[in-house]
Amino acid sequence: MLENIGSDSGKIICKRLIMAQIPVASGQPAGIAEGQSYRPALATLAVLYFMMGLITCLNDTLVPFFKNSFQLNYTQSALVQFYFFATYGVMSIPAGAIVGKLGFKQSMVAGFAVAAVGTFLFFPASLMHQYYLFLAALFILAIGIVLLQVAANPYITMLGPAKTASSRFNLIQAVGSLGTTVAPLLGGWLILSKAGQLAQSSDAVRVPYLGITALLILIAVVVSRLKLPVPVTEVGEAAKQETGIFSFRNLRFGVVALFCYVGAEVSIGSFLTNYIADTAGIDENKANTLVAFYWGSMLVGRFVGAGILKVVRPPVVLSVCATAAVALILLSVSTSGMLAVWSMIAVGLCNSIMFATIFSLSVAGLERYATRASGWLSTAIVGGAVVSYLQGWLIDHYNWQIAFLMPLVCYLFILFFGLNGYKQSKA
Repeated sequence: MLENIGSDSGKIICKRLIMAQIPVASGQPAGIAEGQSYRPALATLAVLYFMMGLITCLNDTLVPFFKNSFQLNYTQSALVQFYFFATYGVMSIPAGAIVGKLGFKQSMVAGFAVAAVGTFLFFPASLMHQYYLFLAALFILAIGIVLLQVAANPYITMLGPAKTASSRFNLIQAVGSLGTTVAPLLGGWLILSKAGQLAQSSDAVRVPYLGITALLILIAVVVSRLKLPVPVTEVGEAAKQETGIFSFRNLRFGVVALFCYVGAEVSIGSFLTNYIADTAGIDENKANTLVAFYWGSMLVGRFVGAGILKVVRPPVVLSVCATAAVALILLSVSTSGMLAVWSMIAVGLCNSIMFATIFSLSVAGLERYATRASGWLSTAIVGGAVVSYLQGWLIDHYNWQIAFLMPLVCYLFILFFGLNGYKQSKA
């Protein structure tokens, strides 16, 4: 293309292409330099999402466990999710800067290492049986998860064509959903089943979290030795950005939509064990087993959604899922027994494609601003802290029906994003 351009002019144009971070190679997926294989990267991301899902959803087991172990009310037990997800509000922007400096691979290694420190701190916290020490450990653990997520999310969108980003993202998250499905079963078997034997003790979390620590360290070592492709858009990310990223309309609404989505997903998952136990009249261990269906339906939905998103426009799929979530919550809170239980569990199927689709639509058209945008979108995950805490307060002061209006309102905003908010335009 540059053969007929003068030497100096050609150099200027090539320099501008590099500064603009536009991939020049045409034989590879967008964002990947020629000759690089991205299969090892996809395998690494699958393992990463499995561990993030497992660790995050074990919090759903910790909420009822700590509630009984430390004799807390719902608001106090919600601090588990508050401290974990509040970290996103504090650390996401700094994490974006770290990813821009270290690169995607080294940031992932650092994320696994920091998360390992957090899980290890469960050991001294259980020895001293202090709730505030567990909350501190969760905060440090969450710093590692934030770093992993800020690095991984934009990396996935760069490992292939932009038009299939939502489908690719959902497929990787589907593999990661194995972790969210295993977590309630593992938590019920290793932690809640021993709650009655170890009343007012936190010994039950000691061995499981030491095991997770060892696994995280092993993964960090393995990833550090892998050769992962370096996206072209990663080069020069530290350069001065001349355009404010919030001039992109889809990103502005996307941040709010992601806040609402994570808030709704986490608040439902956090209190689902207690909701099922109260509604169906069963003990918490059996109720926690049913929570696996909530996360398991997300696993199924992500595999199915990855295929649907290849033929149906992502905003349409998102709008349908948001509408279904609103209808299911209304059905659950207006009925009783197992119908109410399974209606709320089915919301997990609606959740399946939401995170990946909202994220992909939010960064569409941002190109070299993707890493900075990922930092802001990860900050929005603080919704898991805010919405779950408010829902815990509503349960303590009102009832389950009033409390579940919180996630319902969140899904209504997601519906708006799927109908209109995703549309791209710069201020």
